[in-house]
Amino acid sequence: MSIFRRSLLGALPFLLGLLGHAQADDDQPKKLYEGKPLQALLITGGCCHNYLFQSLALTTGVEKRANVEFTVVNEGGAGTRGKIALYEDPDWAKPYDVVVHNECFADTDDPEYIKKITAAHRAGTPAVVIHCAMHTYRAAKIDDWRQFLGVTSTHHEHMSRYPVKVTVEDHPIMKGFKKDWVTPKDELYIVKKIWPKATPLAVSKSEKTGEEQPVIWVNDFHGARVFGTTYGHSDDTFRDETFIDLIARGLVWAAGK
Repeated sequence: MSIFRRSLLGALPFLLGLLGHAQADDDQPKKLYEGKPLQALLITGGCCHNYLFQSLALTTGVEKRANVEFTVVNEGGAGTRGKIALYEDPDWAKPYDVVVHNECFADTDDPEYIKKITAAHRAGTPAVVIHCAMHTYRAAKIDDWRQFLGVTSTHHEHMSRYPVKVTVEDHPIMKGFKKDWVTPKDELYIVKKIWPKATPLAVSKSEKTGEEQPVIWVNDFHGARVFGTTYGHSDDTFRDETFIDLIARGLVWAAGK
């Protein structure tokens, strides 16, 4: 049980009812990974999203699908300029096998602060990056975070239900992915640049321009595996079985399992 959820025990039955994908104990999916528990850190906070719900949905859903134990840090407030105190520790990532970034601080632009985050991944810690992580630190003049993500995006289009087309079917993350998946209401991020070490795995088409945008990808950041998706805005997305399956497979892959 994650640190985040220890503070929610009183509300747990209600919140689990809202998830919409809770399963009976005798109806659990076969676990993607059943070895020694992976230690995962979920970093969350900032503007624009229901991080309380998303964190519970993600950790509960992934733990059903793989042997993962989450620690959840929700810091930095609800604005666009927050900082997370954990990153001030140069060894912040060392206890973890994988870090999930689901924070949203678009206007935080301190280069030294950003380098403290990317240094841990540059040293080998794998990562999962979700939705607004791609717009986090977008005001920064340095490219360290964008190179780590594997994509550069500074804006999104309207919310809609977007069909997802798989472009690399034989990648382990995409095996078992629902071929005709249409997202719940979510935002399409416009990707200005795909970095050289990134490989798009799936795309969605803009309803405005007809252009295809990468929405699922993997990246090699100095040897560290990074899995990313630009989807994850709405609570309904985090209730969606296909989305949670995707995050679970991406996390297990990033961790090298």
